[in-house]
Amino acid sequence: MEFNHDVEKCLEVLNQGGLILYPTDTVWGIGCDATNYEAVKKIYELKQRAAAKSMIVLLADERDIIQHVAGTDLSVFDYLDTVQKPTTIIYQGAIGLADNLVNEDGSIAIRIVKEDFCRHLIKRFRKPIVSTSANISGEPTPRNYAEITETIRQSVDYVVEYRQDDETIAAPSAVVRWDNGTITVIRP
Repeated sequence: MEFNHDVEKCLEVLNQGGLILYPTDTVWGIGCDATNYEAVKKIYELKQRAAAKSMIVLLADERDIIQHVAGTDLSVFDYLDTVQKPTTIIYQGAIGLADNLVNEDGSIAIRIVKEDFCRHLIKRFRKPIVSTSANISGEPTPRNYAEITETIRQSVDYVVEYRQDDETIAAPSAVVRWDNGTITVIRP
């Protein structure tokens, strides 16, 4: 595959607690091992983001949700089958993730990715990966690689080469809170 080299380099960095800059199914993200407290802390510091403002976790498969959400309401998967755009779900009862990634109320935002690069990376890593927009908090979200500042590019341990020349304008995912079948739209 055209991104095998990138996957290998990302795995090295993630396993050492480092940060990657990578394309997702939505916007480019800054990522790290979602189970590594120190790695998550590095992202908060880089983004100058308040620790109370939690970040999104990416998973490759529905069955991975069950490992990271206590008492998963399985009807959420029926809902996800109906959505048209990438959708991040806020679940209650986060488990097996870095403490500084879980919101104060015990919730966590998770998106199951369908994009090939991310799915391969997550499956090979065998752990969830953080994904937060590649910008300093409060600044506009870059819509493609070209819009990412040099500061961000130089502040991570590895920048994925795959899709750097893709000029498609990307948008962040939809975000909904899931509470036993009750849906609250946070970001359409």
